[in-house]
Amino acid sequence: MTSSSPTTSASSSNPSDICLSLENVGISYGSNEAVRNVFMDIPKGQVTAFIGPSGCGKSTVLRALNRMNDLIEGCTLKGRVLFHGQDLYARDVDAVEVRRRIGMVFQKPNPFPKSIYENIAFGARVNGYKGDMDELVERSLRKAAIWDETKDKLKQSGCALSGGQQQRLCIARTVAIEPEVILMDEPCSALDPISTLKIEEMIHELKKSYTIVIVTHNMQQAVRVSDMTGFFNVQSKADIDGKVGCLEEFAPTEQIFNAPSQQATQDYVSGRFG
Repeated sequence: MTSSSPTTSASSSNPSDICLSLENVGISYGSNEAVRNVFMDIPKGQVTAFIGPSGCGKSTVLRALNRMNDLIEGCTLKGRVLFHGQDLYARDVDAVEVRRRIGMVFQKPNPFPKSIYENIAFGARVNGYKGDMDELVERSLRKAAIWDETKDKLKQSGCALSGGQQQRLCIARTVAIEPEVILMDEPCSALDPISTLKIEEMIHELKKSYTIVIVTHNMQQAVRVSDMTGFFNVQSKADIDGKVGCLEEFAPTEQIFNAPSQQATQDYVSGRFG
């Protein structure tokens, strides 16, 4: 670890326990540097939360984990993002396959304009699923804690569901393509408290089978759902005018909120800024 890396506390020193590693990652949009010097080992089978003020780069880093930033013109990445030790940005790596193995749930629910059943089945078919589709649909909806609410209306449009139900449908759709990792970019920001609680309960169940990384502005949510937390902040650039995102501290969630090693982390989680 270089001197420019943030204060970190890995959950395990065993490489087999690490799912994703970021090695001196920097991301720019054209000539605008968005985030720099990110070092992080994301543990397998746990929930990792990214927190921090607006503009600190947490969603940008999240999208880098499955190469979603490739779809943004002019976005470039320096450093390495490793998935089980393999560089996701190597020339011979298929970005589409990366996104199948590392799924994404977005801030705003985006169900397909299809039936609830087809929302689940469509991606599975595209990815060549040959098993029992009815069983896959039911299993995916159960994992997303929405089977009981949808089992009698699978032919109805997914867009007719409530916002919270649509988000759980989108999570079920992600689960159906059998990823190893699920990324969630503020999945509850547009939801009411009851729907948010259901999503959080579902995250606790999903982490039994998946590695989860979530961006959230809700400090209480980070405490409730995550095992590890990365606090991103905004720093003034010494080399040019402007500001850039950085990873200030990465540690077990309990430590981040109760005994952080950085004053900036303490100030943020105690509500002094952000």
